[in-house]
Amino acid sequence: MGKEIIKAQMKVKDNLVNVIRVGNVDYISLTDLARFKDPTRFDYIIQNWLRSKYTLEYIGTWELLYNPNFNSIEFDGFKNEAGTHSFVMTPKKWINATNAIGIISKQGRYNSGTFAHPDIAFEFASWISAEFKLYLVQEFERLKQSEGYQNKLEWSVRRELAKTNYRIHTDSIKENLVPTLTEKQKQYVYADEADILNMALFGMTAKEWKDKNPDLPGNIRDYANVLQLVILSNL
Repeated sequence: MGKEIIKAQMKVKDNLVNVIRVGNVDYISLTDLARFKDPTRFDYIIQNWLRSKYTLEYIGTWELLYNPNFNSIEFDGFKNEAGTHSFVMTPKKWINATNAIGIISKQGRYNSGTFAHPDIAFEFASWISAEFKLYLVQEFERLKQSEGYQNKLEWSVRRELAKTNYRIHTDSIKENLVPTLTEKQKQYVYADEADILNMALFGMTAKEWKDKNPDLPGNIRDYANVLQLVILSNL
């Protein structure tokens, strides 16, 4: 099961900065931060920052603290080369060689580019401008407390709980009920068993809910709150 990605934006000194949440970890766009320094050569800005021995020591130490799968041997090699004229470092090279998790690279139509954990993004912002870093920290804290962002987090929790409940439910039926049924009974068992739980928790079947809400996409469990989904999991 892939990790849910939540997308958000904040404005830092009139510059839009994208934030994504992968699983339960926030990542700030280094690409957007680099545009503050140079709107046309932002990739070069990131690479120039990564060439620094201090930068590599910082992000490498962060990985050693938080990433049990970090390739410290490759890190030591990069650290020894850092600062020389021939040394070149890119986000993808760093990620692929060391199994880093503090910096990630995203491709796609929206929110593509290089993202980093706040600990690392703030360090990068400080390298760009001390003033810019302070504004970034302020706006990031404001974003995390905003109602819109909190609603997205709740939606993500609900979605993950719904997925987990579905897997628990279907696996249980498959392992405990299906082997005892005829082929004809198997055609109805998943829906019937699901509706037993729907009646207990919501007081109606999936079809009854759909008849009452014909314009809403999804099913009855997509609109359950977190408490209901936790109860459903226990049932």
